[in-house]
Amino acid sequence: MSVDLKSEIAAARAAGDPSRLLSRLPYANFIGMIAQAHGDEVTFVLPFKPDLIGNPMLPALHGGVVGAFLEMSGLIALIWEAVPDAWPKTIDIAIDFMRSGRPVDTYARAIIAKPGRRVANLRIEAWQDERRRPIAAAHGHFLMRGAD
Repeated sequence: MSVDLKSEIAAARAAGDPSRLLSRLPYANFIGMIAQAHGDEVTFVLPFKPDLIGNPMLPALHGGVVGAFLEMSGLIALIWEAVPDAWPKTIDIAIDFMRSGRPVDTYARAIIAKPGRRVANLRIEAWQDERRRPIAAAHGHFLMRGAD
């Protein structure tokens, strides 16, 4: 698996397309998640679709969808930057929901605070119209070695 992952990362980086890595995550495909490289940063996009609504009265995005979007954004950002030998595994993730996600496109970026050899520490923020007004943020730890 390590050779396959490294070659997948290399091909995605050569094409400048981190979305290629999302094809390995079935739920990312189900919710329609995409990734775009902008210089040395990757921005993740969750295009709105009615299936993502959790509270039709507001309407608001389902919290589980937002949480999964944050976690997968962190995972792909980590793979894109750190180029690990194996897929990292989530150790833990804490999500802060700051405001309701409206029925519009949602964006996310990850900040890799510590890209360690064994454990990586990340912060991921999701926003809609204004990056300075996040709808949710996550703080997570990912196992980098011995993941398989």
